[in-house]
Amino acid sequence: MAEGIRHPFEAPPERGGAIEVAPGILWLRLPLPMALDHVNVYALEEGDGWTLIDTGFDTQTTRAIWTDLMAGPLGGRPIRRVVVTHHHPDHIGLAGWFQAEHGAELWTTRTAWLFARMLVLDEQERPSAESIAFWRAAGMDPDLLAQRAEERPFNFCDVVAPMPLGFHRLREGDTVRMGGRRWAVRMGNGHAPEHATFWSLDDDLVIGGDQLLPGISPNLGVYATEPEADPIAEWLESCDRFAGFATAGQFVLPGHKLPFVGLPLRLRQMADNHHGALERLVAHLDRPRSAAECFAPLFKRPIGPGVYGLALVEAVAHLNHLHRAGRVRRRSTAEGVWLFEAA
Repeated sequence: MAEGIRHPFEAPPERGGAIEVAPGILWLRLPLPMALDHVNVYALEEGDGWTLIDTGFDTQTTRAIWTDLMAGPLGGRPIRRVVVTHHHPDHIGLAGWFQAEHGAELWTTRTAWLFARMLVLDEQERPSAESIAFWRAAGMDPDLLAQRAEERPFNFCDVVAPMPLGFHRLREGDTVRMGGRRWAVRMGNGHAPEHATFWSLDDDLVIGGDQLLPGISPNLGVYATEPEADPIAEWLESCDRFAGFATAGQFVLPGHKLPFVGLPLRLRQMADNHHGALERLVAHLDRPRSAAECFAPLFKRPIGPGVYGLALVEAVAHLNHLHRAGRVRRRSTAEGVWLFEAA
């Protein structure tokens, strides 16, 4: 088979509809109120019920869509199990609702469950002092920083249903049965810690979540919770490790965009994307600059207010990676801003 990225399905399912992408597996799509305006979820047939892969946000709109989906494409059969790839709210948002209201089991990684459970209980009316200090250190514009300090920040509980106690842990190397198939569980990192992916042992299907996306790179961000983190290294390691399992004929079901074929090439593209960004960034650091001054070489496009926060945390991630590798040096100003310069 000629190497390349192909999309066997040219268009996504309509709202409230489903597309059978493989025997016993339905592709569903839910809306998101952001630039990336959708998340893909999958329903795997289990005889008298279904296993869901991811859930979408917890909003009235999404709950209404799920009600229609359960009565329509899912044929009124119950949701027996929800499998969550990682802890981000567009993937775990309604897991607790399916548990509490529909009696479903939750299967996910320990890290995903702990992060989600912690964050859904951590409601804040104003940004924490640690977050403000982190934004200042990253070089956020002082006027924007003052504005954000007085605004209610994004809270997990705004779009994630309360999560009851109890889950089934997924581990690296596990084999799980879903949709009449055996799947090897393999963990990725970088976009989210301990991100579960599923590789069929019975055919060429791979469920990739946000770890295996076509056409776009997921956000690799550093936050005030772990300001010295190096998600770039974790992402590159995951791409390299997954390459040992990837074949040209595998059909990947991703968390966003269209299902695709061409995983070996896509893994190389995803790694090369960040290697190229790192080289451009080193060249840009011919004089001391903050993370907020590094958008141009990293993203090669204007960064508007809607994605400023994601751009800032990804810039910090790339700078942290270069600093840990000894390719840049840094110093802190009297105002608490980290400045980076090529070593």
